[in-house]
Amino acid sequence: AASEALAQRIEKHYPDVDLAVGSKDPEGYDLVVNATPIGMRDGDPLPVDVERIAPGSYVGDVVLKADVTPFLQAAKDKGCTIQVGTDMLFEMIPACLEFFGFGTATPDELRATAQLPS
Repeated sequence: AASEALAQRIEKHYPDVDLAVGSKDPEGYDLVVNATPIGMRDGDPLPVDVERIAPGSYVGDVVLKADVTPFLQAAKDKGCTIQVGTDMLFEMIPACLEFFGFGTATPDELRATAQLPS
């Protein structure tokens, strides 16, 4: 139900986007994103069967526990381009700051001031 509601909102605001909601089988998709908390705990299973993701697909993860999560590492090992969760976070923060009236910052300014674990 949550996936369907999100799809309806996306279609309303971006009618030219070709959007399909279905099973969690990633086969046949060029873009695969884990937008769930799966991966936050050690020992979590991968959110999808990485063997079914085509090499060359773009794979992202919103999990912030590690830059390269086990899901992203498996996708990278398969030849996929990956997007780490911290990059998504730094790109999103400026819009949130502006929306709530807290001024502006660029993603690069935020990265430069962040103290990320090494």
